[in-house]
Amino acid sequence: MFYREHGVAHFHAEYQDQQATFTFDGDLLAGTLRSRTALHLIKEWATAHRPELEANWNRLKAGEPLERIPPLD
Repeated sequence: MFYREHGVAHFHAEYQDQQATFTFDGDLLAGTLRSRTALHLIKEWATAHRPELEANWNRLKAGEPLERIPPLD
């Protein structure tokens, strides 16, 4: 997460050397993630962890450390 990059709340994900940026709804903003499976899993994860993503975004803006968000099981 890099909140100073631009105003849209987002997170970064990487899969097999491909990187992309996503909204907290799991929608692709930018990047080159070609795997449909990876895109589906990222969307599922983001949907399940939206409150934590938003809390971390607010922590970043306040200069506080991030809390770890668990991966998909």
